[in-house]
Amino acid sequence: MSEACRADQGHSARETRTPSGGRADVREVPPLRPVERLWRQAVGDALRAERVAQQRTLKDVCAASRISVPYLSELERGRKEASSEVLAAASRALGLGLADLVDAARERLVPQRTLSRPADLSRPADLTRPVGRPGQARQAYQAFDLAA
Repeated sequence: MSEACRADQGHSARETRTPSGGRADVREVPPLRPVERLWRQAVGDALRAERVAQQRTLKDVCAASRISVPYLSELERGRKEASSEVLAAASRALGLGLADLVDAARERLVPQRTLSRPADLSRPADLTRPVGRPGQARQAYQAFDLAA
């Protein structure tokens, strides 16, 4: 079977050569799993999307944030991990808060989640099992009492 046929089936062949140039062996390499998106890529996409939406140039945002043009470009391309201080400066230059940038990056990082199967509504919910973190309900009640 040719290497092209193996690639079409989701596998690839990897050949090794002997010192004399002949084939040593051919082994099957399983297909790679999809690579998870990195945080720096999501942050970079969020920065670039906001800058483009505002119709601003890299140079303009760099002047406002005091970040060099090459560094901001690398951030937007997901090549560099930025410190929180740099992200805050870039966010401020775009008129955003740091939380806004983080939220935009989170939306790009986490795919939309759907239920794998519908909820079984024929049975009552188990109300004896605690839900949430310890103390979470107490905090909610305290917040409710303060609001009243």
